[in-house]
Amino acid sequence: QVQLVESGGGLVQAGGSLRLSCAASGRIVSVNSMGWYRQAPGKQRELVAVVISGGDTNYADSVKGRFTISRDNAKNTMSLQMSSLKPEDTAVYYCNALIKQVFKSPKDYWGQGTQVTVSS
Repeated sequence: QVQLVESGGGLVQAGGSLRLSCAASGRIVSVNSMGWYRQAPGKQRELVAVVISGGDTNYADSVKGRFTISRDNAKNTMSLQMSSLKPEDTAVYYCNALIKQVFKSPKDYWGQGTQVTVSS
């Protein structure tokens, strides 16, 4: 059984910073991509940032220059440093990872979500 556990959400004023963390646990052979998605009320879930095992990253245009994604391959953890936060960043943020277990094909896993609220 694989679990993704997020932490670090909360309430912050516009212009402030928050750091989200995600830890993958279980019988993991390898973790390919890890990423953060978010879903605001009434909107579809959208990609925020992703990092693959080799370290390449990709960001949504709306967060480029403000958010930084990083991962520790040895610990199967990932972080999202969010700076210069805006009210439109308010959403539930979800950790996602493509994980391979023994004798199984790689599969997408999701965390439970963590609320980020940015006040104006």
